[in-house]
Amino acid sequence: MTNTIYAQLLEAKKQRQKQFAVLIDPDKVSKRTVTSLVENALMAKVDLFLVGGSLIVKDRLAELIGQIKSLCNIPIVLFPGSISQVNEQADALLFLSLISGRNPDLLIGQQVLAAPMLKQMDLEVISTGYMLIDGGKPTTASYISHSLPIPHDKPPIAACTAMAGELLGMKLIYLDTGSGARQSVSVEMVHTVRKSIDIPLIVGGGIRSPQTATQICEAGADIIVVGTAIEEDTERMFALSKAIHALNEHSI
Repeated sequence: MTNTIYAQLLEAKKQRQKQFAVLIDPDKVSKRTVTSLVENALMAKVDLFLVGGSLIVKDRLAELIGQIKSLCNIPIVLFPGSISQVNEQADALLFLSLISGRNPDLLIGQQVLAAPMLKQMDLEVISTGYMLIDGGKPTTASYISHSLPIPHDKPPIAACTAMAGELLGMKLIYLDTGSGARQSVSVEMVHTVRKSIDIPLIVGGGIRSPQTATQICEAGADIIVVGTAIEEDTERMFALSKAIHALNEHSI
């Protein structure tokens, strides 16, 4: 089991190695753009691909995963917005529970429906406490999930929620302001959550600059996820990756 994605994430955290993940929404890419994206990701030394979204209209998840697999060995981790976004070709799946909200369907309902199918698949399942944070405007995630995000200026609420997720046995905590957010999770909130939990911490949403990525990493994030900013400008991938991985040169 030492070669599992989660084991790799734990080892990276232990070694204080920050990781950079690129989020790919199947609806927002074509065969041509995926090829270019993967080529850039290889040059930029991206650590992970997250694949999925809050709402996927086009039925091309399997095709997308197959194409990425044919082009590189970068691990593919599913970031599913619903039970339909599951495919055994991926390397792992974030088994998300929206612990920041009070919608029972996304706390446990969808998970109950997915569980029998996932148990039969040869797919690593990583239980993840998913937390929506206010990013300055309503997002697809908050609309689809029928849940209020945690206020941007309330780090203690985020910390207590993350602690509850860890105590419930979740293996990751994911703080996210959502696709296209105006602002990222605050440095103070990341720092407060990091001090409150021992499991790996993922942070995404609203991260557009190397400076923001660096600050969030220094505050305690183990994995930075960027999607929209790279959709807008693929070249951002290089500057973001360089800033995140530069921190690893000074780690013990």
